[in-house]
Amino acid sequence: MEIRSKIILIYGPTASGKSKFAVKLAKKISGEIINADSMQVYKELKIISARPFMSEYKKIKHHLYGFWSVKKEFSTGDWLRLVKLKIKDIKKRKKIPILVGGTGLYFKALIDGLVKIPNIPLKLRKKVRNLHKSLGSRKFFLKLKELDPISKNFINPLDSQRAIRAYEIKLYTKKSMFEWFKNTKSDFEKKDFFMIHIDCTREKLIKRINERAKNMIENGAISETKRFIKLKVPKFKTASKAIGVREIQDYLNENIDKSELIEKISIKTRQYAKRQTTWARGHMLNWNKIKSEGLTNFLKKI
Repeated sequence: MEIRSKIILIYGPTASGKSKFAVKLAKKISGEIINADSMQVYKELKIISARPFMSEYKKIKHHLYGFWSVKKEFSTGDWLRLVKLKIKDIKKRKKIPILVGGTGLYFKALIDGLVKIPNIPLKLRKKVRNLHKSLGSRKFFLKLKELDPISKNFINPLDSQRAIRAYEIKLYTKKSMFEWFKNTKSDFEKKDFFMIHIDCTREKLIKRINERAKNMIENGAISETKRFIKLKVPKFKTASKAIGVREIQDYLNENIDKSELIEKISIKTRQYAKRQTTWARGHMLNWNKIKSEGLTNFLKKI
């Protein structure tokens, strides 16, 4: 199996073992790892975001991890701009870029290009969100179909976030979100990539997530969250939505005990992993799906 001429992409749900696999792969093929996880970019959220340990950093070069302030927003566009520079630099040094993470939108932007939709005024965005809130998901979707008939072929009626986005784009630009997608191009071709989707059984994933939640608390997530609280990051910022932050704040406010804290983090993480798996089913049909227990055999074949 010849993958050394490719840009390697590794996607999988949280706790599927993709970071450890990426390190093993990088050692074998002289690769360098680039972060494709939207929370692991923040320098103040090391434990909460399950960033790779420093011991792994020393063995293999890692890029775009823990370099961005939680006080500043970090968009998909920011990531794409930086990752293209990193890929170019790594390839120039005759190394192999290995992108690993669980943020599906990052991979989509890299493979398909980023949609250049004009910025929509905040006033209009709030108006659309209030409309969704008053109507509910199903009635709002009917309104969306009236406004943008194309959307019914691409959006699940219960996918509120995507439905709201499609509505506001059509309302403001007079052009369907999916027409914008058609005109989007990537700097790369599909043949440039070797795409790996790690498939982990639900049972194994739940066990790993439960262990991770427990280890997170034991290894300093509470202290990390205390430092985060002192920074007074607004609740609407992306970093404030990291799984564990709100739950630990509830613990610190004595609303829940430690066992409840671990359970709440586990539940939220399992829900997130389910969303990641759903994303893969919808967007990664042409990726090489490898069972988590088959990763060792994959490495042997390279």
